[in-house]
Amino acid sequence: MPETKFDIDISAHVLAEALPYIRRFHGKTIVIKYGGNAMSDKQLKLGFARDVALMKLVGIHPVVVHGGGPQIGNLLSKIGKTTEFVEGLRVTDSETIDIVEMVLGGLVNKEIVALINSQGGRAVGLSGKDGELIRAQKLFLQQRGSDSEEIIDIGHVGEIKTINPTVVEILDQGGFIPVVAPIGIGEDGTTYNINADTVAGKLAVTLKAEKLILLTNTPGVLDQEGQLMTSLTCTEVDSLIQAGIIADGMLPKVRCAMDAVSNGVASATISDGQVHHATLLETLTDKGVGTLICP
Repeated sequence: MPETKFDIDISAHVLAEALPYIRRFHGKTIVIKYGGNAMSDKQLKLGFARDVALMKLVGIHPVVVHGGGPQIGNLLSKIGKTTEFVEGLRVTDSETIDIVEMVLGGLVNKEIVALINSQGGRAVGLSGKDGELIRAQKLFLQQRGSDSEEIIDIGHVGEIKTINPTVVEILDQGGFIPVVAPIGIGEDGTTYNINADTVAGKLAVTLKAEKLILLTNTPGVLDQEGQLMTSLTCTEVDSLIQAGIIADGMLPKVRCAMDAVSNGVASATISDGQVHHATLLETLTDKGVGTLICP
């Protein structure tokens, strides 16, 4: 079917709207946390790969950090191993960490790399072990009871100690797109599973990124009526947390975004990865599709 004048006008408007953002982000780093349902739908996966390849082609430096919780859970189920979670974190024994590393550093990472490359990008897969990118240490959870505080050991789950961005910076400057699996290594060589949002936020700060994009399974931060809040300051986010409006699974994401913008990242967005081309819409349009968080 031939394009109508309406279609052509819309296309021209979109291109014109994108131009100032291409200028603004040219030569700048944008860190994207990629996860959730956006990783399970074929068309969404292809669209994400196209978005990232296009960003690189217009002079932006995207760095992708991915999750893979559902894929890990599926494989554990196939081998008959049950999964236990404490405060949203997977209890990871020595057998489970082998599965985690295989899925994140192998299956998921290489699929994303292959998709980006199929769309004209030049992606390279990494884990936190490569080039000592992520030094980690064991994470212990503290739970307060009525009379005491309990320390909970959840196995090979880590927290970031240091990030050495050299390998990512070399790839960026060489025209490659780094794709990072959230796996860290301890001083004794122990492998740790790390929350992907946390890795994306800390990497954005270390790389002095211009923007952090957290793709989720929800439209963004919602108010009491379930309506999307398109823009928030850190002060406003704190008030919403105190009021209980921001709670549960959204808490770690907004805290990650707040930490990033409080430490030099110009802005962070929490966006719906189920929207086609959400990454481009958040980068190259006026309105975006999620919640923008600024200092």
